[in-house]
Amino acid sequence: MIAEPMKTAKWLNPAVADLRPYEPGRPIEEVARQYGLDPASVCKLASNENPLGTSPKARRRLLQVLDDTYRYPDGGAYYLRRKLAGLLDAAPEQLIFGNGSNEILEFVGHCFLGPGRSLVASAHAFVIYKLIGQMFGADVIEVPTRGLGHDLTAMRNAVRSDTAVVFVCNPNNPTGTLLREDEVRLFMDDLPDDVLVVFDEAYYELCLDQMPDTLRYVRAGRSCLVLRTFSKAYGLAGLRIGYGVGPTEIVAALEKPRQPFNTNRLAQEAAMAALDDEEFVRATRDVIRKGRDDLERACRAMGLEFERTYTNFMLIRVGDGAAVTERLTRRGVIVRPMAGYGLPEYIRVSFGRPDENEKLIQALRQVLGR
Repeated sequence: MIAEPMKTAKWLNPAVADLRPYEPGRPIEEVARQYGLDPASVCKLASNENPLGTSPKARRRLLQVLDDTYRYPDGGAYYLRRKLAGLLDAAPEQLIFGNGSNEILEFVGHCFLGPGRSLVASAHAFVIYKLIGQMFGADVIEVPTRGLGHDLTAMRNAVRSDTAVVFVCNPNNPTGTLLREDEVRLFMDDLPDDVLVVFDEAYYELCLDQMPDTLRYVRAGRSCLVLRTFSKAYGLAGLRIGYGVGPTEIVAALEKPRQPFNTNRLAQEAAMAALDDEEFVRATRDVIRKGRDDLERACRAMGLEFERTYTNFMLIRVGDGAAVTERLTRRGVIVRPMAGYGLPEYIRVSFGRPDENEKLIQALRQVLGR
């Protein structure tokens, strides 16, 4: 007898039924198949990946530990936890590890969000915050931006008595804007103590200017959580490992919904090795700084508006973002349309190697007739 799966739809959680899934950048292989392109000729500038690839020190360590993949990983990430704690001047119990920092965002939802509660986020910030809120039945308060960046004063004013969490993405994805030390300090000074602030700093190591010191609030025992990842600066996006730093009581709560083997053995070993590869991180910053300069010059020459960015991607205003994305993709250049972020006239472009950036610039000229 063949089952009729649609009959189970009546049990589907209404909050999940109404979700629009997150759409990541398209894989090179998928684009090559669809348009009959040579995969080697396709340039992926859609997912803010490291233009130099993977940290060489991490790669060497991966080759050394491949034979251990039959064993389960250390559920508590003992060695990585202690190494990172020393580098951050934090206690080991103030750290939590996730399958990418995205998983820790979900832990926040499990622990602090639900019906009768609200979260506050900037209107053009990482869309996952909104999805997490919807998934757990919380009220999502999206605050209009100042320009295309966070308006922390407006976000503070949007906090209600039922607000459990405020998400602050810095540098912000997808706009590339940067909050400064004094802005963050004034915001934290005025925020109620019972609101959890999640500082999402996925691009921390790649920031092209001075980042505010948010770990100071963790050390002061404030209700905050600082999220970072090994995906971007260290080139470990495919291994999925990130971490959070927060007061012990908050981290202990977040550990409760965490599954015991959520970060794999290879990811932990690669992350430990990558932490010693500052030379690779510096080289990556140099490449993205050059990419920013080259693309800004090209946009000015083509008369295109763009948002000044402080990390490894840039917003460019092209008119019909979806249509331009499609035309670029047909030419083997994968970028991200921004309609899902309320910015339908924009595309988001990751900085690649110089040859990849040049291919993007030439494709933009062709597509836009500039």
